[in-house]
Amino acid sequence: MTATHVLLLIYAGLLVGAGLWVSRRVRVSGDFFVAGRALPGAMVFVTLLAANIGAGSTVGAAGLGYRHGLSAWWWSGSAAIGCLVLGLVVAPRMHRLAKEHGFFTVGDFLEWRFDRSVRVLIATILWLGTAALLSGQLIAMAWAFEVIAGLPRLWGALLSGLILTAYFSGGGLMASAWVNLLQLATLLTGFLLAVPFAWSAGGGWAGLQAAAGTDAAARYGGLDGMGMAGILGLVVVFVPSFIVSPGLIQKTFGARTARAASRAALGNAAALALFAFVPAILGMAVRSVDPGLSNAELALPRLTIDVLPPWLGGLGLAALFAAELSSADAILFMLSTSLSRDLYQAVLRPGATDAELLRVGRAAAVAGGALALVLAMILPSVVVALKLFYGIMTAALFVPLLVGLFSTRPGARHARTAIVLSVAATGLGLVALAGRPVGGWLPSVMGISLGLAVFASAWLGPGRRG
Repeated sequence: MTATHVLLLIYAGLLVGAGLWVSRRVRVSGDFFVAGRALPGAMVFVTLLAANIGAGSTVGAAGLGYRHGLSAWWWSGSAAIGCLVLGLVVAPRMHRLAKEHGFFTVGDFLEWRFDRSVRVLIATILWLGTAALLSGQLIAMAWAFEVIAGLPRLWGALLSGLILTAYFSGGGLMASAWVNLLQLATLLTGFLLAVPFAWSAGGGWAGLQAAAGTDAAARYGGLDGMGMAGILGLVVVFVPSFIVSPGLIQKTFGARTARAASRAALGNAAALALFAFVPAILGMAVRSVDPGLSNAELALPRLTIDVLPPWLGGLGLAALFAAELSSADAILFMLSTSLSRDLYQAVLRPGATDAELLRVGRAAAVAGGALALVLAMILPSVVVALKLFYGIMTAALFVPLLVGLFSTRPGARHARTAIVLSVAATGLGLVALAGRPVGGWLPSVMGISLGLAVFASAWLGPGRRG
């Protein structure tokens, strides 16, 4: 066992220990779901940013940077644009409603605004999609364990899932927020220290650009390197997804005030936009050193082993591990709250006691982790897993949530129809346009447009909300 292995084991132990320590303070379901609505704005900012720096924005974005150069910025940059709108528009309004009506989840809002059927429909669709998203995080951590210790994908994903559920399942959002503080400090330190070393190893900016060849250097070093279709594929899917992300909105419910929720989301957007350059540069640096990687998603793990000095490589691996776990616990948060609050309590046990709801929430976290592990064995890559989730979430939730938040006329019938038709149109578009340049963005446009058309019938036609 090397020093790097020991460091990671110690770090994993610290995360699990911190989560278990915080979980002792979780006595009621409100602590698990919204941290008692007592988090200061700074802690909400930490848990939001930690949630957004995960498999996609590190392993996935570095892989895009390896292939397409600086334009990999659009992966996290698109998320930052969505978070900007979340902070300006959605978070403060949703927080005020959540505090006034006692909402724990986005599903609570949907039932209040439409009816229970809309809540259950959204929860069912998103639960399956969210499991795919969590599987993407486990895939990324499995790649890291393959590089670090030569573990097969199954064992790497299993080990990652066990660590994640061990520290999250007991304490929910309260445990997640405090553990995220430790994770964010680790991942920002590791990634930011890695940039100057990778920059130097790659031969500076000229060397990074030249990694793609002399003819492609200018495009590789520009924000348009992946082409308009690739950029639209990220912007069209990620911007609306991060505006209405249940995991992010529910984290803002933990803030003390609506103003704190808004500021935390805006700070997260600014920090994410700056961080978006980091994995792109790291991926470019790996290509300048090793242009023959067969799997671009191994670029970041390979950087920590082959490019960085040993002391920084160990810290970089800890940072990578922290990034994947911090994002994964946000996803597990969505899975557990959706299954327990939006499905179990809403459908099976409307009269469930607070203690029962807390117990089911913890069990749902374990069940969600297990399902994600199965999907991690099936889905081929991090990028595929994440795009699958965000495509589903954009189709199902974007239009109903925003319309419900700002208009009182459309009713539950419109919402149900919009959700079903939007998801169906998006799914058919993904299948029919698979492999084509427009396949990355047109299905989401089709789904959103169809949902808007359904709601427009309520505004244009006669009648009242119902």
